[in-house]
Amino acid sequence: MADDSIASLDSWQPVLTEQHDDLVAAPLRRLAALFDHDGAHWPVGELPPLAHWLYFLPEARQSTIGRDGHPQRGVELPPINAPRRMWAGGRLTFNAPLPIGAPAMRRSLVTDVNKKSGRSGTLTFVTVRHEIVVDGAAAVIEEQDLVFRQPGNGTPAPAASDTRRATARADFVPDATALFRFSALTFNAHRIHYDRAYAIEEEHYPDLVVHGPYQAMLLADFLLRQRPDRRLTNFSFRGARPLFVGAAAALNLAAGEPVSLWTTDGDGCACMEVQATLA
Repeated sequence: MADDSIASLDSWQPVLTEQHDDLVAAPLRRLAALFDHDGAHWPVGELPPLAHWLYFLPEARQSTIGRDGHPQRGVELPPINAPRRMWAGGRLTFNAPLPIGAPAMRRSLVTDVNKKSGRSGTLTFVTVRHEIVVDGAAAVIEEQDLVFRQPGNGTPAPAASDTRRATARADFVPDATALFRFSALTFNAHRIHYDRAYAIEEEHYPDLVVHGPYQAMLLADFLLRQRPDRRLTNFSFRGARPLFVGAAAALNLAAGEPVSLWTTDGDGCACMEVQATLA
């Protein structure tokens, strides 16, 4: 029997979408509160790196929200017959500052769809390119990698402890309150981040899952603390392993060009991995 999902993907065409927002200061104050500092090490008068994720938020009506908390997929995403969706990683280039208070536009387009076989079955990777435009120029260019999969065991396979030597390290404990506040900041209703019963019973994780973007933002913030006199030009991140709520975790940095950053869980396994270039 033919795979209808493959046939529909072959006939699907990407659709360019645009979303407008004002880069107001209030979300930045709330992000600083979540990170438990006053933002003094952030660049003055502009968004810190990755803070554009607090804008251009989804505005789907409540009646269109699915059981998992995600909105129904619109024309901007391909018709993939797989219910589970995660943000797997991405790459960003910072061309110019994003001034606080500026009107901005985000242009988005799917640029790649790729099927792969994994431990949990068929995985479909979708790359979405975003351009954050201010005053007619693309200040930030970003590629997001989304992964779609069938239901399966969410418990990660055993992994060896990370053996890289960090030149700077900071401990943190991602608790349920922090996950809820980050979900609220980004208007992310995916239930694996705040509904423990759903995460365990429906998606078969051992506990609540720490957002990949939350970890990436913590690492970018940690980098700014260590390099306050430098400007971030490129940032790439990849989710290597789920990080779960409540257990001791750490932010790690290894000096070099580019700078390597990663989070580790209580077993010392790398969860989110980052490469960053500074000017």
